[in-house]
Amino acid sequence: MAVEVSARRRRDIIDALRRGAVPSNGLDVLAVGLDRFTAALDEDLDRVAGAGSVFKAVRGEYGAGKTFFTRWLGERAKRRGFAVAEVQISELETPLHRMETVYRRLVEQLTTEQFPPSALRPVLDGWIFALEEDVLAAGTVDEQDAEGLDRAVGDLLERRLTGISRNTPGFAAALRGYRTAVADGDQITADGLAAWLGGQPHVAASARRAAGVKGDIDHFAALSFLQGLLTVLRDSGHPGLLLVLDEVETLQRVRSDARDKALNSLRQLIDDIYGGRFPGLFLLITGTPAFYDGQQGVQRLAPLAQRLATDFGPEWHWDNPRATQLRLPGFTEETLVQLGIRVRDIYGSARVSQVCDDAYLGKLARAVAGRLGGQVGVAPRVFLKKLVADVFDRVDQFDAWDPRRHYALTVRPDELTEVERNAASADDIQLPM
Repeated sequence: MAVEVSARRRRDIIDALRRGAVPSNGLDVLAVGLDRFTAALDEDLDRVAGAGSVFKAVRGEYGAGKTFFTRWLGERAKRRGFAVAEVQISELETPLHRMETVYRRLVEQLTTEQFPPSALRPVLDGWIFALEEDVLAAGTVDEQDAEGLDRAVGDLLERRLTGISRNTPGFAAALRGYRTAVADGDQITADGLAAWLGGQPHVAASARRAAGVKGDIDHFAALSFLQGLLTVLRDSGHPGLLLVLDEVETLQRVRSDARDKALNSLRQLIDDIYGGRFPGLFLLITGTPAFYDGQQGVQRLAPLAQRLATDFGPEWHWDNPRATQLRLPGFTEETLVQLGIRVRDIYGSARVSQVCDDAYLGKLARAVAGRLGGQVGVAPRVFLKKLVADVFDRVDQFDAWDPRRHYALTVRPDELTEVERNAASADDIQLPM
């Protein structure tokens, strides 16, 4: 199957797989087995774009493709104009029970189709520009009347900030101060207020004084700041925000008091989403089955378990893609080969396509899975890394090199993650290919 993809995207995808990483873009051409989710998720994105809000929980073992799934959905969201942020939950750097830290990481990772992280400043500038365009479109002010335009923009800003001022007066005051600083060419103050709006601590007192705001945001203020950010995104042309909380299963390994606080924070956030507090928010969390079903995870807090409860039958083919939880069944040997075929097409080398036929891809997939204790679900990352870096690159560069005669698969412990090492056998043996 020929894959239509630009040379730059092709290069970025192959380079990421060569390093054993999930590509940052172009995931639509790599998606295998995700078609069954497309219609339901597009409905969810439409609902969020219409000022609704959605919560979803993705479950899957390691290697099932949770990170790939979230970034694939992120690409679909950005093509619709959404902003996207992926936050890694961790006990030390981003504890879930401290929403001020989660909000700060959200802003640091905020991205749009046009701007990489952090896209907060372009979003704020786009918001101000949109205000000016709306004033001019109304036809009540002449474009040459700078003073009148500034006054009219200020009046419109106040009307737009009515809701934000009621819930988060500090956020609204900082927005006013930011616009004034930008208009006056005061870059230092604008930088400081943008940092404060992004939840950064230790912002210069002079910048905070200019807007009449005090202190740093706390857990409760962070939730209100999220409301304000969603409003600014919508007014600047972004219909919604996809927020991914990744690796939530790490909560199982933290102290019991911190775990209970984090689970309760997640329950409260879900209730706020269902209650309509965050129009324009699509919240997606990821975790392993042990997190959702085990006593050290979701089941530890009965109200949260009730909200996430989803009935999964023995056949994943009949899972409901509109349910709260979405199950990723993981790779089989067949889907691993399908993925290899897509990567081969993206690689775009005639010799690679000739030498590394489907039969060879199946042989390598079985060998990698065998090296990882027969666990095909753990194999995708290693399989793709070996396929690109050890096989495709050599076939492409050396005319006489044949993987069936010259390549012996080796998997060293230092190139594996902890889960992959646990699956691998103790001896580092070579498997003839």
